[in-house]
Parts: sequence; C-alpha cells; structure tokens
Amino acid sequence: MKFFIDTANLDQIREAQDLGILDGVTTNPSLMAKEGISGDENVFNHYKTICEIVDGDVSAEVIATDYEGMIKEGEYLASLHPQIVVKIPMIKDGIKAIKYFSSKGIKTNCTLIFSAGQALLAAKAGATYVSPFIGRLDDISTDGMNLIEEIRLIFDNYAYNTEILAASVRHTMHILQCAHIGADVMTGPLSAILGLLKHPLTDSGLAQFLADHAKVNA
Repeated sequence: MKFFIDTANLDQIREAQDLGILDGVTTNPSLMAKEGISGDENVFNHYKTICEIVDGDVSAEVIATDYEGMIKEGEYLASLHPQIVVKIPMIKDGIKAIKYFSSKGIKTNCTLIFSAGQALLAAKAGATYVSPFIGRLDDISTDGMNLIEEIRLIFDNYAYNTEILAASVRHTMHILQCAHIGADVMTGPLSAILGLLKHPLTDSGLAQFLADHAKVNA
C-alpha cells in the first residue's frame, strides 16, 4: 500500500520523506489556508515546492465547479510539474472533466467519494485515483471501511486500473484496516503514519537490551 501524507505543511512533508516511506502528497484549499497560503501565485508555487521535496504524485485541487473552468484550471495545474495529479470533485461536470484529462494523459484524483456508485463512475471515466472519505463517513456513524470493501470488489471484478486512495484517514487503525481490505493508497496526517512505529513491547524490549548492554560493559 502506498503512503501519502495529507497536508500542505512543508516540515511535515520533509519529515515523512526523510522517513523513507512516503509515496506522495494530497492537498486541498482548506489545508493551504491552514498554512496561511493564499493567492493563486503563492498556492501554485507551494505546489511546485512540494513536488521538489517528494518523489511521487502530488494532488492539486481545482476550485472551479463547471466543466470549462475545471479544464482550464486542471491543465494549468498539470503544467506546473510532471508529478501533479489534478484533483476533481465528484460532480457531473467533474466526471466529464476526468474523461477529458484521461484522454490527454493527465492524471486525476476524483475526490469527495462517498458511495461505490460514485467510485464506479470515476473509474469508468478514467480517473487515476478515487478518494473515498472514510473518516467523514465514520463521523456520521457510517462504517467507512465497508465502502472501501465495496469499491475493491467492483474494481477487481472489472479490472479497473483506477487506484483506491483511502482519504480522511484519522488514525493508525484506519491505516491497518485499509491495508487489510486492499486499498491501494492511504492518505492521512503524519501522526497516523508515525503511530505505526509505536508498541509498548518494543519500548520495553529496547530498554532491556540497553540496560543489559550497560551491565556487561560496566
């Protein structure tokens, strides 16, 4: 499973990259605003900086919600760097835009997926990734993992090349559950990724090894 980090914070992106397991980055206007980045030129430059840090795909979201606007914005975003993946919302004009970008060889990430039917439409249109938001489904007392399972079954049935990018990952168990089901990618905060490192028996075992080493070499 690929690991993406969902942030616009450069320090966190560098830390994840330095860990050696980062495969890409996802961002959105909310994450940009959280870092105090505003104005089109600043946002575009920030995308380019992220691409210089990481080796994999970087999702950059369009703001337009009409077909012509998404095409114009998406083509410009794709021109910024070869690693850019154009992030398109799951709406009618979004599906049309994904089909257009697919025909032009431009990678896309269909975002705000909340049903298997939406994922199926995006795959048929040629999306590179679909992003089911599992955390937001959990927030309304719906099991987001069931959605991942449904999409996995459909995509396997028809051999779609579209990758399932589990989004809105909130914690370490989300990551493990997605890995069990077979999500192709997960994107979440650095804290969730670093949480995989932790286990109390690892800590106590290391402490014991170091203590024994100190005794032997006293």
